[in-house]
Amino acid sequence: MARKRKQLPLLEAVEITDVASEGKAIAKIDGMAVFVPFAVPGDVVDIQLTRKRSSFAEGRIVRFHAYSDVRSEPFCRHFGVCGGCKWQMLPYGEQLRHKQKQVTDNLQRIGKVELPEITPILGAPQTTFYRNKMEYTFSNKRWLTEEEISSDREFTQMDALGFHIPGMFDKVLDIEKCWLQDDLANSIRNSVRSFCLEHGYSFFDLRNQHGLMRTLLIRNSSIGEWMVIVVFYEDDAEKRAALMTFIAATFPQITSLLYIINQKANDTITDQEVEVWKGRDYIVEEMEGLQFRIGAKSFYQTNSEQAYHLYQIARSYAQLTGDELVYDLYTGTGTIANFVARNAKKVIGIEYVEEAIADAKVNAEINGIDNTLFFAGDMKDVLTAAFIAEHGHPDVIITDPPRAGMHDDVVGAILLAAPRRIVYVSCNAATQARDLSLLDSHYAVTRVQPVDMFPHTHHVENVVLLEKRETPKEAAPDPEVLSREQEAAPGVTED
Repeated sequence: MARKRKQLPLLEAVEITDVASEGKAIAKIDGMAVFVPFAVPGDVVDIQLTRKRSSFAEGRIVRFHAYSDVRSEPFCRHFGVCGGCKWQMLPYGEQLRHKQKQVTDNLQRIGKVELPEITPILGAPQTTFYRNKMEYTFSNKRWLTEEEISSDREFTQMDALGFHIPGMFDKVLDIEKCWLQDDLANSIRNSVRSFCLEHGYSFFDLRNQHGLMRTLLIRNSSIGEWMVIVVFYEDDAEKRAALMTFIAATFPQITSLLYIINQKANDTITDQEVEVWKGRDYIVEEMEGLQFRIGAKSFYQTNSEQAYHLYQIARSYAQLTGDELVYDLYTGTGTIANFVARNAKKVIGIEYVEEAIADAKVNAEINGIDNTLFFAGDMKDVLTAAFIAEHGHPDVIITDPPRAGMHDDVVGAILLAAPRRIVYVSCNAATQARDLSLLDSHYAVTRVQPVDMFPHTHHVENVVLLEKRETPKEAAPDPEVLSREQEAAPGVTED
């Protein structure tokens, strides 16, 4: 017989005191940290614990006794159920303050390096409808909200087109209006869903892997171009043609209408064949007169306006005069490399994804840029002593790694390359701080600029300038020790 799970306690009339990592709020009970979502410092709440450990606990709010003076009214009807935009109840100024604290705390606590005064975070001019890419999932198992369940109604229509419920891979919340992308995206999504429901198209069963409609991906650019990618699971030419014809006729704004038949177990499309139904197989983004082609599989920063500001900061930190050799690590589709190329003698971009490097080369060609060179491969395998000897020691390295940060071998190669300056762009200040510690023996942090790319979320980008020390310090710390410290450090930012 299975052991009966012990009921965890209900904590009553608890005051929320601060904001923690991953967008959660925190309360302190007898010295123990309790983490809950969707709360604001100053809220007084009852918390039902869902997980308890010796030094911390997690829970959910079941009742509000008092609301904080700094709380704002969430603007989205899906708030609290959808997994995104978890900070809507925080005024934007407060969001920025906590993101600044998050960066400062990570760099000081994990990095343990000497820091200059951190520049105030650069807020986003547009806090809604700022994304240029959204992906929606079709599901035949719609998530029912608490209000729907408590209504005692019988629900016969269980198809949904929207977002996965956090922690529920086969449950999808049907989205009526999303505030993240231009409202045309809402019209496209809702029209596609209505057409499919009216014509009896089967929505995907994520657990049992069957159904016609799988995912819908919508991209747009700042110059008004739109890409829609419909991903089917089953290969039904007649139904596919009817839907694609409907989309093309209803939304002439779409400049790139594509489809994919994906019968794999997962939703990734990087290894799938993309078919063009109407228009081109790419859309165009512009930045300072440069054009960047964005295909179905291309990576591009999802906030176009703030991406431009981010790249301006990176270029400014690089202090290019036109005579420098620049290495752009994790170059993606070469956006930064091509953006700084006119200010450098030569730029070498390295990226793991071969399709991205192909895009980078095309972007250089269409902009008449002839001083860039791109290589595809795992960074730690490409950036070696032999590569540096062949292509030259860089004057400047710009690095924009994934959330996990840089591999130890990459850090070692950077130290071997010995550039005068390193511009480190990061979407995770914790792993960035770890890498700064590894570079600290030879490089001093001289400038820090946080940038908010994603309003109403806890995510924050950070740009750091490192400059070579005239005299190296003692040996760099053990990366394994730093990793353990990062994992053990509490995710709390205290005032």
